[in-house]
Amino acid sequence: MVFGKIEYLNLLPFHIFIKRFAPSHAKAIMEHKKGVPAKINKAFVSRRVDAAFISSIAAQKYSHLSLGIIAKQEVQSVIVIPSNTQELDSESATSNVLLHVMGLEGKVLIGDKALRYALKNDNYIDMAKLWYERYRLPFVFALLCFHKDKKLYQKIEKNFLKKEIKIPQYMLKKSAKRVGVSPKEAKEYLKLISYNLDAKAQRGLLKFYKEAKKVI
Repeated sequence: MVFGKIEYLNLLPFHIFIKRFAPSHAKAIMEHKKGVPAKINKAFVSRRVDAAFISSIAAQKYSHLSLGIIAKQEVQSVIVIPSNTQELDSESATSNVLLHVMGLEGKVLIGDKALRYALKNDNYIDMAKLWYERYRLPFVFALLCFHKDKKLYQKIEKNFLKKEIKIPQYMLKKSAKRVGVSPKEAKEYLKLISYNLDAKAQRGLLKFYKEAKKVI
């Protein structure tokens, strides 16, 4: 199992789970297939990884589970700093499209650097929050996609979603330090993230695909 790993704080609970669930050789492989969303997308499409959380805009053609990175309302880690020009984030795929869908202008920031900015500033637009205000639907940023071993990934999905993942304090502190936020801020941020692609999130995803067709 070659798993692509996005090293953003929003996937910390899943990374903790998969280290407990996966066999030892898979853990080592996963650690060596790391990168930002845009990089992991390319690795998945070229089949250099068997499975990964793929940006939702790139996931349409691939098999996926009911497991994703979802914001019910605000998210803090996908933002736009308003300006008269558009500056996309090279790490992103979905959020760059979302900028056009929402008719915004400015600098896109995603991931941990966006979270750091949002916690220290207020001159930004939270795109997931704006999406919710406009459509009253969650926004799906990524989906867990796979090329093979469907039963294995269904087992991962079932086990991950059925119980709350407890984050050891030392791991929370380590991750918070890496990101540049406090453990309390990291813990509060993770409360904004959902992983279950339920019926309402699915409607949000289909709405995004429909609106994206108009701008790409």
